Amino acid sequence: MVALLYLGAMAETPTIGDLFKAKAILETDVAAAVDAFLADPSLTTFLMGDGYSLDLHGAVSDSPFALGMMANPVAKASSKRSAIRTAILLAKPVKGRAAT
Repeated sequence: MVALLYLGAMAETPTIGDLFKAKAILETDVAAAVDAFLADPSLTTFLMGDGYSLDLHGAVSDSPFALGMMANPVAKASSKRSAIRTAILLAKPVKGRAAT
């Protein structure tokens, strides 16, 4: 019930972070998205939660910080994961169909 109230009060197009706070997307979804991006940075469609999809490549490409972190050869793996996670949380998914 709280999640539904939160979702109803959100902006028209919620971010992954908004959906995460509302428990519509779980930590396991976010962690799997980070793992999927690290395995294949060109991945465009990633399914999350109950019927959401996200363009992972687009989400990270829209984040100058994440791009810089990925290009930094001396950045720690944990720093890269954190930057990718942040980019994903700030991205806006598509509901009910594949992201393009």
